[in-house]
Amino acid sequence: MSKQQYRSEMGIIADILGVTMDGGTQGVIVSAISRRANLSHYAVLEKCQKLIDAGLVESMKDDRNRLFVITEKGIKFFQEFQRFQNIVQTMNLRY
Repeated sequence: MSKQQYRSEMGIIADILGVTMDGGTQGVIVSAISRRANLSHYAVLEKCQKLIDAGLVESMKDDRNRLFVITEKGIKFFQEFQRFQNIVQTMNLRY
């Protein structure tokens, strides 16, 4: 029996972007993203690296932690993705 994925990769990325957006300019630590997006520590790091490579998120360090901060490009992408989600939901489609 194969394990069925209940969220698409886009859904996971949207969850991470949402958490980083809530973090604002202070940023969000990996454990907070992991908890709020319901992902393992490793999965968060992997997805955040994709977002960094795409220019949607930046990584910075404070005294003890690695923080992730959404960029202006990330905010625009997240807003457009939310609009897309709303359209898809009105059509009763699964993406």
